[in-house]
Amino acid sequence: MKKQIILGLALVSMIFSCSTDDTSDIVINDNSVTNNNSGGGTTDPQTIFLSGTYTEDLTLDANNTYKINGSLIMASGTTLTIPACMTIEALASGSDVYIAISQGARIVANGTQDCPIVFTSDAANPAAGDWGGLILLGRAPINSVTGTNTSTSEIASLPYGGNISDDDSGSLNYVRVEYSGGAADGQSENNGFSFYGVGSGTEVNYIQAYAGKDDGVEFFGGTVNASYVSVINAEDDSVDWTEGYSGTLTNVYISNRITDDKAIEADGYNTDFSNATGTFSKPTVNNLTIVGQGTAAGHAEAIRLRAGTQGIFNNVHITGYLEGFDLDDQQTGNGVVSDDLQVTNVTFVDVTTKAKNDTTVSFTDADFYTGEGNGTTTDYATWGAGWTIE
Repeated sequence: MKKQIILGLALVSMIFSCSTDDTSDIVINDNSVTNNNSGGGTTDPQTIFLSGTYTEDLTLDANNTYKINGSLIMASGTTLTIPACMTIEALASGSDVYIAISQGARIVANGTQDCPIVFTSDAANPAAGDWGGLILLGRAPINSVTGTNTSTSEIASLPYGGNISDDDSGSLNYVRVEYSGGAADGQSENNGFSFYGVGSGTEVNYIQAYAGKDDGVEFFGGTVNASYVSVINAEDDSVDWTEGYSGTLTNVYISNRITDDKAIEADGYNTDFSNATGTFSKPTVNNLTIVGQGTAAGHAEAIRLRAGTQGIFNNVHITGYLEGFDLDDQQTGNGVVSDDLQVTNVTFVDVTTKAKNDTTVSFTDADFYTGEGNGTTTDYATWGAGWTIE
């Protein structure tokens, strides 16, 4: 069904439903327009409701107000363009309200430090899980399938993965996602930002996930790089990777409450499926700061490394956890021994156990991390000023 928004015109609303493997039936509404005109005086900007599958480019107008009232899916070959300073509200009705950028589609959302782009809940008293979140799907490699084969996303059941490492899904700069994480069921949950097989041709800088019900930022394979990443009060994991993710994360700031889960949960592959390629996640993480609530409060683990994940961590600062790193399973331990899982320059403040070895592989702390006391905090006060919230 072809849909196109022509700003300033009222469009006919149509309703149909589709079934997915991992979510409940989704009701998709065509675009409707409400003109807020009292009949005299100034006409307010339009409120335009967005949902459905778009087969042509969609460019939002800064003079209008937009609300997501269902699943907004950009089909392959299309571009969603959002200007700086826009706040886009989502209907507070849970998992079926989200934005998905399909394989072959692009999003261009370039805010500025003074004028970020914000995706948030329309509730009078917004809360975590009010709506879904922002989903990007690309054609970069994942290790749950081989070659050009694809996997299927938890939410929306859309394909992702392939063999195009530098695939381009667009650009995100100074973008904040608030109150996301609506869950369809116990296994299918939205994140603030979900990157499914997204390639390194995609530009991701200055993103914040705030007060989400599930993970803040999750990488399902792919090669996308992200810098200046802020995650505040994610109820599940703040940053999560799996399925062979191999990008670079630079300047990451995470702040957790005692009720939140891990700051980082890292899997080498998706244990619900197979490691079809025999490779493991191996990102590079530069300048990572994690702030917990302290050992007196009983804050548990900062970073869990499991399912054979590898990774190179440079300049890490962890404050206020009972455990700094928790390493699980033999494959993860093998990564330490082979130097594919290493930490260089790390500082622990108010951390009881710096590294817990639950891998069955014998190695010392010195085999895993070096340069203790040399880790410095990322300059979040500077790069996070003006566009993030706490």
